[in-house]
Amino acid sequence: MDRTAPLIVITGPTGSGKTGIALDLARRFPIEAVSADSMQVYRHMDIATAKPTAAEQALLPHHLIDIRDPDEEFNAGMFMAMAAEKIGEIRARRRIPVVVGGTGLYIKALIYGLAPVPPRSSRLRDWLRSLAQARGTPHLWEALNRMDPKNAEHIRKNDAVRIARSLEIIFLTGRRASEVLGGHGFSEAWYRARIICVMPGRDLLYRSIDERVHAMVEAGLLEETWRLLELGYDPSLRSMQTLAYKHVLQLLEGRIGLPSCVGRIQRDTRHYAKRQITWMRSHYDQGSFLEPERARAELERWLQEEASPAIEG
Repeated sequence: MDRTAPLIVITGPTGSGKTGIALDLARRFPIEAVSADSMQVYRHMDIATAKPTAAEQALLPHHLIDIRDPDEEFNAGMFMAMAAEKIGEIRARRRIPVVVGGTGLYIKALIYGLAPVPPRSSRLRDWLRSLAQARGTPHLWEALNRMDPKNAEHIRKNDAVRIARSLEIIFLTGRRASEVLGGHGFSEAWYRARIICVMPGRDLLYRSIDERVHAMVEAGLLEETWRLLELGYDPSLRSMQTLAYKHVLQLLEGRIGLPSCVGRIQRDTRHYAKRQITWMRSHYDQGSFLEPERARAELERWLQEEASPAIEG
């Protein structure tokens, strides 16, 4: 596989207009999208994840969506391998792959690979989960902070998944997770990626997020969540506890009303976008951050000048 050809990456916080820009590009260039979204991989989860519609997918083929059930595992390593395969297939068809999504870890894994870490231990993971249930996730964070403060400072105290994985690495390797991950370096890129981070102004971004939540409710977010329950998916699943779904579950249980549900989804989505921006600013060059119109123009210029010659090889 030729990893030296340019690879376009369109990223940015949720609600920034990434998909709209990619769809506009698809009207002028022979591109296909490789989704870098950790939630769009799940079947039956369409509205809450802002998954592209059938009409949008007809205009711009999307890969790596609807490939897992909500109770199945999917992680950065799986994405890295599957995305690399799809990129090769797209280029073999003499079309242009464009990575589109806001899951920064997936994009980083694709471009730089992942640090060699031990496989997950279900027995250890179950023990950590039971400990978190008995004493609370912050208790696990405190344990991690004692053993690996450098790693703990980058993890929120209620991020059960990342805390458990860091502790798992420590217990299985006898080394701090920060040492294991830091030893990888991430200095050699596997792809010659051109990254554009779509970055609207904060007011515009937050207004877009608020409007999107209202649109999701009108499109059937409550019914979608109810269907997931009818299909037998447990409310405690990680996929069911993300952004919109966890508050709709509270609504369906009668614990909150609709206005409170909508407000909490909007609030949490804005907080999530803020965390995405913080992560992106620490990983991407400042020149990668462009307002939507400038991002669209830059991508068009880049495609016209470089993309077509690049896929010939």
